[in-house]
Amino acid sequence: MGKIANMLTEPPGPRAREIVAADHRYLATATKASPVVVSHAEGGKVTDVDGNTFLDFASGISVMNVGHSHPRVVKAVQEQASRLFHFAGTDFYYDAQVALAKKLADMAPGCGDKKVFFTNSGTESVEAAMKIVRWQSGRKRFLAFLGCFHGRTMGALSLTSSKTVQRARFFPLVPGVTHVPYADCYRCPYKQEPGSCGALCAKVIEETYFPTILPPDEVAAVFLEPVLGEGGYIVPPAAFVRELSRICKENGILLVDDEVQAGMGRTGKMWAIEHFGVVPDILCTSKALGSGLPIGAVIFPAHMDLGPGAHSNTFGGNLLACASALATFEVLETEGLVENAAKMGSYLHQRLLELQQHHEIIGDVRGLGLMQATELVRDRRTKEHAVRERDDIIERCFKLGLILLPAGRSAIRYIPPLIVDSEFIDEAVDILDRALREKER
Repeated sequence: MGKIANMLTEPPGPRAREIVAADHRYLATATKASPVVVSHAEGGKVTDVDGNTFLDFASGISVMNVGHSHPRVVKAVQEQASRLFHFAGTDFYYDAQVALAKKLADMAPGCGDKKVFFTNSGTESVEAAMKIVRWQSGRKRFLAFLGCFHGRTMGALSLTSSKTVQRARFFPLVPGVTHVPYADCYRCPYKQEPGSCGALCAKVIEETYFPTILPPDEVAAVFLEPVLGEGGYIVPPAAFVRELSRICKENGILLVDDEVQAGMGRTGKMWAIEHFGVVPDILCTSKALGSGLPIGAVIFPAHMDLGPGAHSNTFGGNLLACASALATFEVLETEGLVENAAKMGSYLHQRLLELQQHHEIIGDVRGLGLMQATELVRDRRTKEHAVRERDDIIERCFKLGLILLPAGRSAIRYIPPLIVDSEFIDEAVDILDRALREKER
């Protein structure tokens, strides 16, 4: 395979600059990362409106797991569009919704009968899960983790704690949420060997919070990202997740697994929670489920079903998104992309570790499967965050033909499509190496 990155002009080019200016004029301010103005894409290759080609290590924020415009997904959506777009599956019936719900129920961790509620996004999935656990348990409180991201609508935002800018000026939020520390081995406050004190991080909940400010019999659910996403791609020790599960079970608290970014094969298993040998009570998914079409889902035990009218929406599980999701599952399974994510994730991790040996600014390399990150620091001993440096390196990579996204305070995340091979990864790492060397000079 030849080189993919090809800069015909320094990006953003003239046409891209026009569109960026118009975006600033007419669209509400969002979280733009780089001035990539896409014309079309295929697989892991993105072409902008000025003809520049990039390697995509953002995947639409972990959405395009099977790659851009996969032929089988495109065909499924086209065939569905030729028959019917929409007929309100919350009020009437679709065979596609039933087929997708069965698929999700069968693939979710754990035994027992399950049901599915379809949403339009990850934040909607989290909102629905909040309502389900309150409906089922009668309890009102929630527990979440510092650094977590669960969405930006008011309920999900109440759980989110990755950046103050996401919460500023929106107080009061939904009451009853308590945030506790996540198990971050790189910045472990106990100064232990990485992974050795994972259970201790979870025990803090029952040994410190429960006796003082958080009555356990009032907690409806713990919301957990099995790999912290927006908060820095932090992978907790298995002991932390297992101990957390034990605490939940012993106190009648439901464990809600937020797989919005880490699920659908991204970490080398269908669901990231599977790496830890824990079965959650409820699972939230979205992003890669629809390969670019808006759809999310909450998978929960059948006995927790809501009563008629307690929750609904108009577009959740619309026909085009269901068709895309069913085709996405088919591609993941028949093309072995989950296994490829594990294999290529290991290869990418090793290449990033090699870079770390040559660049002092790389303080940590972490991740599961093709959900990898490097944390940039000004000093490896003090672990001082290199925020401006991180942002500058992402910009340099963009100008060289590599699309990246930040995460946490000073991390870069690497989330290419699950179809990648070693040559694709090598080209990306070479660009990153060049950007790091330029920054060092």
